Amino acid sequence: MQQPIQVDLPHKLGREEARRRIANNIHKLKEHIPGGASHVESKWTGDDLDLTVHAMGQAVETRIGVEETVVRVQVMLPGMLALFAGPIEAMLQKKGNVLLEDKRD
Repeated sequence: MQQPIQVDLPHKLGREEARRRIANNIHKLKEHIPGGASHVESKWTGDDLDLTVHAMGQAVETRIGVEETVVRVQVMLPGMLALFAGPIEAMLQKKGNVLLEDKRD
């Protein structure tokens, strides 16, 4: 059974700037996943980014919805990862704004 998590990340960037920053930072996602991610698939549909993150032998489906003043992150935790819903949600709330940083690499 899947366990859904939703975290809202408020911002003052506007929809277009938030979307641009997420697109520029999504490659950094692997660095913030405990145990690392083996593969990340991503696809934009309008202002929604659908991700499949392969980590710890599991595929985790995620949708990032970009709105004018908030980014909504919805994660569906499969099977055994659902046991870690609390810590994963806390980590998303604490580190989720990394997606909105404007650092140039």
